[in-house]
Amino acid sequence: MGEHVTLTAADGHKLDAYVARPDGPAKGGLVVVQEIFGVNPHIRAVADGFAAEGYLVVAPALFDRIRPGIELAYDEAGVSEGRALRPQVRWEATVLDVEAAMTLAAEAGRVGVVGYCWGGSVAWLAATRLKPAAAVGYYGGHIHEFASEKPACPVMLHFGEEDAGIPLENVEIVRAARAARADVTIHLYPGAGHGFNCDLRGSYHDEAATLARSRSLAFLNPLLT
Repeated sequence: MGEHVTLTAADGHKLDAYVARPDGPAKGGLVVVQEIFGVNPHIRAVADGFAAEGYLVVAPALFDRIRPGIELAYDEAGVSEGRALRPQVRWEATVLDVEAAMTLAAEAGRVGVVGYCWGGSVAWLAATRLKPAAAVGYYGGHIHEFASEKPACPVMLHFGEEDAGIPLENVEIVRAARAARADVTIHLYPGAGHGFNCDLRGSYHDEAATLARSRSLAFLNPLLT
């Protein structure tokens, strides 16, 4: 279903992106932002899944800022390498790469951003620094650091209550900062940990993943179509 294309960010950086297109006319555009494991088979499957829902989906390879073609496995070595690579890419650079992906996705009309793990935090920054029509963040561990930034679009955030990497007090920082804003929705999932949406990880939680996906689609569809 998908293809690889080359994007050019505003600073001239060229990066790969996986593009998944629907079978028929697209009802909107969607940028899928990777975890710390790259645009790997899971992220490509996520993109294909949203394309099956009728969206033109673009998944930019954020690690291309370091070197092209980084795809990591969900094992101890992959986690270790991903954690070491992620800080080498500046937040400002990830926003530029998402912006380039949004430009392509905009061929289908309104554009949303959905991110996972690292991408969950990037999705928040896209909402505050770019102008998507909507943003969804899954278990973004750095969102609380940017909680004072004001989103320019409706946002939905998903967190697992058993996420060892994201203390609930950090989620409460985000909730408190946005308490007066009806356009930021936060969902917590009992029994779910970090990476609960990824069926290639031991932390996969089918019930939470299914519910979060249905909530995300119900949230995105009226904003993007």
